[in-house]
Amino acid sequence: MFYIQTASIKSCFKVSEISVILKQLIEENFFDVRIQGEISGLKVSSAGHSYFNLKDEDSLLNSVCWRNTIQNTSIKIEDGMEVICSGRISIYPCRSSYQLIVEKIEVAGQGTLLAALEKRKQAMAAEGLFDNERKKQLPFLPKTIALITSVNGAVIRDILHRISDRFPVEVLVWDVPVQGNDASYHIQNAINGFNELPPHINGPDIIILARGGGSIEDLWCFNEEEVVRAIVASEIPIISAIGHETDFTLSDLAADLRAPTPTAAAEFAVPVLKNLQDYINFSFNKIYQISKSFLEEKALKLARFSYILLELENILELKKRKLIEYSYKLNFFAQKYFDRKQTLLSVLSQLLEKYDQKKILERGFAIIYDSSKGCITSSVQLLPDIEVLVEMHDGYKKAIIKK
Repeated sequence: MFYIQTASIKSCFKVSEISVILKQLIEENFFDVRIQGEISGLKVSSAGHSYFNLKDEDSLLNSVCWRNTIQNTSIKIEDGMEVICSGRISIYPCRSSYQLIVEKIEVAGQGTLLAALEKRKQAMAAEGLFDNERKKQLPFLPKTIALITSVNGAVIRDILHRISDRFPVEVLVWDVPVQGNDASYHIQNAINGFNELPPHINGPDIIILARGGGSIEDLWCFNEEEVVRAIVASEIPIISAIGHETDFTLSDLAADLRAPTPTAAAEFAVPVLKNLQDYINFSFNKIYQISKSFLEEKALKLARFSYILLELENILELKKRKLIEYSYKLNFFAQKYFDRKQTLLSVLSQLLEKYDQKKILERGFAIIYDSSKGCITSSVQLLPDIEVLVEMHDGYKKAIIKK
């Protein structure tokens, strides 16, 4: 409480005099105040300064928060947010106006943040940003892993150590602030940056977004809309590993996989090399045993077929010998048959030649034909005065029968 001694007050002041008195009076007594109210009419200048009003049911207070203060604030302020602003009252005499120069901003209780978080969550869920259908599958064995975190914390050491123990792969680290008003901007840039690497650079197969535990205010940058939308738009699968197992952010809902801790994220990203080697050896032995059994079975069947083929070969050889034997016999009997027929044919040929008509005529015989060239076989047919034709071995002669 402050007091003004009436004896020191003049009966009449100039405007500038009263303005200076009021400015001195207010600024000297209200240089460190905490004021609770709702943010409204928020505007951010090109220089990064934030101008807004703090209001309650009855009044409104002009306020300004310089860029440096905004950057050190763990949450991103927005209209409708209930906050407690610490700072000093400043008077601008030229306009008879006063405002709060904000030096620190706090959320007025976690209830306000949780309500804002739930409202934002429902709006994003309605857009389908958290749907399981759009989430991408993690590769089983990534060649390169990208890590977005602060290089100053213990998180990076835990993750790198865990990856090295399980399955050493290349890790690309993008250093970002993981707390503060501008953290969301840098996190968004890191996600987009890994997705926009030129083709000649081997980009990561998985992105791990990680930080250690903290209060809801400390983790608020992972609830910002630009970070959530960057995760959703990423073509590279993202594992979120933010805070402890009990901590939960909108980035966890948007990520393709949520790990309860940063160490667990490394375990999700890569398998255990020793387990893979054991599995490969087990698989190799199993394939060897199956192949061996298969080949042994086929070898046994082949031996049986070889025996059958040998038996068939013996049977065919026996049939071949019998066939040759039958062929010899067939040739023998066929030759004897043809020889007998040849002898018979020769005899018949001799007989045919012996009884040939011309041979008979050469021995002095003749054949008599009547006028119709019919052969006369009896003397009765030889009537007187008929003309006959006589055939002898050297030609034909006509004759007339006499008594």
